Amino acid sequence: MSENTEETKNEEDLLIPRESYLSAGVHIGTKIKTGDMEKFIYRVRPDGLFVLDIKKTDERIRVAAKFLSRFDPEKILVVAGRLYAKVPAEKFCEYTKAKLITGRFVPGTLSNPLYPNSLEPDVVLVSDPKADSQAVREASSLGIPVVALCSTDNELSKIDLAIPTNNKGRRALAVIYWVLARQLLRERGDLAPDEDLPVPIESFEMKLTEEQVETESKEETTDSSEGKEELE
Repeated sequence: MSENTEETKNEEDLLIPRESYLSAGVHIGTKIKTGDMEKFIYRVRPDGLFVLDIKKTDERIRVAAKFLSRFDPEKILVVAGRLYAKVPAEKFCEYTKAKLITGRFVPGTLSNPLYPNSLEPDVVLVSDPKADSQAVREASSLGIPVVALCSTDNELSKIDLAIPTNNKGRRALAVIYWVLARQLLRERGDLAPDEDLPVPIESFEMKLTEEQVETESKEETTDSSEGKEELE
């Protein structure tokens, strides 16, 4: 098999085109690297940012979707403390029928049965182990498995299944939640193996003002273009 044929095969093995991951900055990590996340890192850029391996991200999405498909949809709890994770998580839950908590996670939501709004999920999906640390601690203490979107600066001591990704970027979070939702529905049999969600990835993005969009575009153009060059 020629190198070009092998490269094409690898591209086809991804859940979405590699360019879709790269243009959203899914691979862009932080300037901090933990020992737990080292195995998911592709390289470090000259500016000090660690770059995640897109293929490993894709592989973990498949594993996470297969794992989550074992649970009753209403027993899956999605937690999104970060602002940019709110809309992607909401959309994910809309299509997968999982439960959702956005914003502040009230202490005792899982661990205090006397709390009026307490929940008893069988599995928890968090958007960032740091921002959602309270949910991670409570789930871990109760033996509830935790699936987490993890960047290069996250530790995995209380995480059962990590999906390596940029967990802070608006577009990156939209892509990850969209792909994970689609793959979960495929695993459940709610979508055919080659069927897409009825909405585009853009619908999973949090909408910004024009000024915010301009600022974000300037910041992300460099990240995505440099990252693309490194992974080609």
